[in-house]
Amino acid sequence: MVTILEVKELRLKTGVSIMQCKKALEEAGGDMEKAIIILKKKGGQDAVKKSGRNLTAGVVQAYIHNTKNVGAMVALSSETDFVAKNEEFIQLAYNIAMHIAATNPEFKDAGSVDEKDFKAAKEVFSDEVKGKPKNLKEKILKSKLDAYFKDKILLEQSYIKDQQHTIKDLLDSAVQKFGERIELVSFTRYSIRE
Repeated sequence: MVTILEVKELRLKTGVSIMQCKKALEEAGGDMEKAIIILKKKGGQDAVKKSGRNLTAGVVQAYIHNTKNVGAMVALSSETDFVAKNEEFIQLAYNIAMHIAATNPEFKDAGSVDEKDFKAAKEVFSDEVKGKPKNLKEKILKSKLDAYFKDKILLEQSYIKDQQHTIKDLLDSAVQKFGERIELVSFTRYSIRE
């Protein structure tokens, strides 16, 4: 039997609704860590289900570092004004802008990587796998390309405040929390020194 204190603790950890926390804890047999994994899995599934919905609201949020030398702007969209005006949604946009200012990603997602950049990286890494066994060559090349682009693709980067989660994980969690589609539409980073 799941207690209200366990549900409350899970809610504090995840920010997900009380009913979803209760269901996850029941499914996990009261195991808090398993319940968190269940909620993350469900969050990803929810994001896929809601991917076809229209985005008609959102927020533009900026972050300027205290040195005033670097900053970023983010456009984060949602389905309704109700979510777009929510303080947690606005804070999410701010945190993503801060992450962008710190990490300087080049691409939003894997689909944003242009063919020229991909080919150039593939040429460099193809030279590194020369002489490797033929059956391993493609796997090694794919691993090297994935690792190289992981640092350059925003949605695949580990979040600076919590390295165990990616920016995509943050967005999936927000979809689960707010119950509607949320999408990072665009971002820009500015720097005096670069």
